[in-house]
Amino acid sequence: MSKIKLFDPFVDESETRAIKRVLDSHFWASGAGSGNVKRFEMKFAKYIGSKNCVAVNSGTAALNLALSMIDIKGKEVILPSLSFVSTANAVIENGGIPKFVDIEEKTLCIDYTKICDAISKKTKIILPVHFAGYVSNLEKIASLCKKFNIDLIEDAAHAAGSSYNNKKIGSHGKFVCFSFHPVKNLAMPTGGLIAINQKSSSNISRILKAKRWCGITNRRNSKYDIKDLGWNYYMNEFSAAIGLEQLKKLDWTNKQRQKNGKRYFNEISIKEKMPFDKGCSYHFYWIRVKNRQKFRKKMFEKGIETGTHYEPIHKFSFYKSKIKLPITEKVSKEIVTLPTHPNLSDYDIDKIIKTVNGLS
Repeated sequence: MSKIKLFDPFVDESETRAIKRVLDSHFWASGAGSGNVKRFEMKFAKYIGSKNCVAVNSGTAALNLALSMIDIKGKEVILPSLSFVSTANAVIENGGIPKFVDIEEKTLCIDYTKICDAISKKTKIILPVHFAGYVSNLEKIASLCKKFNIDLIEDAAHAAGSSYNNKKIGSHGKFVCFSFHPVKNLAMPTGGLIAINQKSSSNISRILKAKRWCGITNRRNSKYDIKDLGWNYYMNEFSAAIGLEQLKKLDWTNKQRQKNGKRYFNEISIKEKMPFDKGCSYHFYWIRVKNRQKFRKKMFEKGIETGTHYEPIHKFSFYKSKIKLPITEKVSKEIVTLPTHPNLSDYDIDKIIKTVNGLS
């Protein structure tokens, strides 16, 4: 019995040809490479409608660099706890204080009303996570940011190709951070990106590009200067070459994910499940079950891979605090994630729906 994978990148011969061109060029790093990184930045910026983009080697790097552009030392960053730990780690890395708030039970995105309650004189940034590709309520969050003079940075690791009010995610927040991990909707071996939406985007882009390469500036042949702290975060030419091909297919692959998500929403009998939204890119589809361990074991026995996204960050030893986030804590014990990737056949979707309904 073949296994239905939870994540599986959609690739064809175009990626193979792109990799061969980079391999044969002998220029694999972005600095002296064949221009794929720069082309990817330009094409992705056009795709999402942002002023500028800076490519890096992971979503974690994107978050860390974006937050490094705002002085958050001793300041609070409001974010959800139901996310991959990188979201909060980047706050700590830059001297900030993560302030976790609860999520909406319907969407599992950050709860706007809880943000209102959490804002204090120390609040510097609101950092929503577009969970599973479902976009947070950006209009209301942006109005809060404007009212209290707070910066908006988005974690769009799940949301490549998602839309809000008919605009692609990436053109709203001050910085919008993407991940192109191999399991993501736009997949690379390693990759991430920061979208910049500010008047001085060209200058900010120059600063970020120095920071992504160990702080190196003013390079002339073998001479260069270091004006600020930086990291080894640059994207390589192989990843960018694959990314350029993946970007061409992104709208189509997301339509397949939406098609699968719509079928789950309409045909899965469980009440606690991910809503359907035309702007969502459905990185995965979530349901909630009471006896998760038993449920996942039965799914695995039927050849269906599932996941649990995520353990709440505020419960980890490093972050453990006395705060109570009742919805986050309840959901994190019940959530099961189902595959939505474009390699699924109609037979696969039928089998997943039938199996879920048989176990619920």
